[in-house]
Amino acid sequence: FATGTPRPVRALPSYAEILIIVGILAVALLVFTYGIGTEYDELFVGFLIVAGFGFAAAHRAGLIAQATEITARHQNITVCGAFVAAACFPFTQSDDQYATLGVYILIFATVALGLNIVVGLAGLLDLGYVAFLGVGAYAASMVSGSPSSPFDLHLPFWAAVLVGAAASLVFGVLIGAPTLRLRGDYLAIVTLGFGEIFRITANNLDGTSGPDVTNGSNGISSIPDLEILGFDMGIAHDVGGFTIGRFANYFFLMLLITAVVVLVFRRSGDSRIGRAWVAIREDETAALAMGINGFRVKLIAFAVGASLAGLAGTVQAHVTYTVTPEQYLFAGTTPPNSAFLLAAVVLGGMGTIAGPLIGAALLFLIPNKLQFLDDYQLFAFGLALVLLMRFRPEGLVANRRRKLEFHEEADAPTTLSKTGA
Repeated sequence: FATGTPRPVRALPSYAEILIIVGILAVALLVFTYGIGTEYDELFVGFLIVAGFGFAAAHRAGLIAQATEITARHQNITVCGAFVAAACFPFTQSDDQYATLGVYILIFATVALGLNIVVGLAGLLDLGYVAFLGVGAYAASMVSGSPSSPFDLHLPFWAAVLVGAAASLVFGVLIGAPTLRLRGDYLAIVTLGFGEIFRITANNLDGTSGPDVTNGSNGISSIPDLEILGFDMGIAHDVGGFTIGRFANYFFLMLLITAVVVLVFRRSGDSRIGRAWVAIREDETAALAMGINGFRVKLIAFAVGASLAGLAGTVQAHVTYTVTPEQYLFAGTTPPNSAFLLAAVVLGGMGTIAGPLIGAALLFLIPNKLQFLDDYQLFAFGLALVLLMRFRPEGLVANRRRKLEFHEEADAPTTLSKTGA
């Protein structure tokens, strides 16, 4: 076999492969639980180093490739098992503090997965995607009974979710319709402008600079906890001898929403529209020549991605109690912001399901644990990103097509030199 070509994995009995998948998920849950619960920040740095070297060793030994092939053969079982393992996370925590991190990671990961439709499947560089999260959060907070809301409404949870997703969908269509005829850097500049326009507009709708809609820089505050079928998400509940606190309640809710987003991503990626997105991403000119309506296809991607971000924004508004314009910046020291969302998609693996979820978890957890570095926090974080992109350019979970492209580009100079010789 040529260097770098993975050896084919001999098929094991189905029950053995399923047991291997269960073992992989158990190890992943153990590693994540230990990492999120490290007692002090310096220990987390050591954990990252050990985990990085362990991943590199497993990849070098071919274990990662073999595990990927096994999970690909049992994709439905792997996805269901991953959600079961994630659902076990709150029961492993005695402190609600780590459940807090868990729910924020799920919000960040869900939004990153929505962005993956726009960037990973359709190949559209969106630098203002966090604005759709803000639109959904503001829309849901205004109809959920907040005293700061200009509307005297207290809609049930399902109605608030529909309002938030619909508002983001409408904004996605309004922004995408006049701009999606642009390509590349020009589209990125326009979306970056939209993100900033949203934040500035929300900051100025305070009754002084404009109509009193968003309460300006103070935002919409005192958003009440969700109540679903009589179940108050803000109160701790006893389940099977375990006390499930407020953030654990929202963790399970976000896990359910993440499952919906994963289902939408899988079904749309395998559909006719999904294949058209990939065709546009690979070569838009060739796709148009083959009869694909590029504008319509890209607008659908923009609308679907925006509505998924708005769906996560409805929960974020109730988790944080307050929605302010400063939460939706292009770049900052903490996620979610557009720069971190894009980094989560690229570093995790564009066009995959697990990639943005893993990338978002790492990009949320690492800055949170590196706060002891103070002024050097962003330097250390940036250095880690550079090293990761140097040694794993296709992302942590590589899309098969993109992985082959990266390997072909890396081997191109060698091939040319051999041909010339």
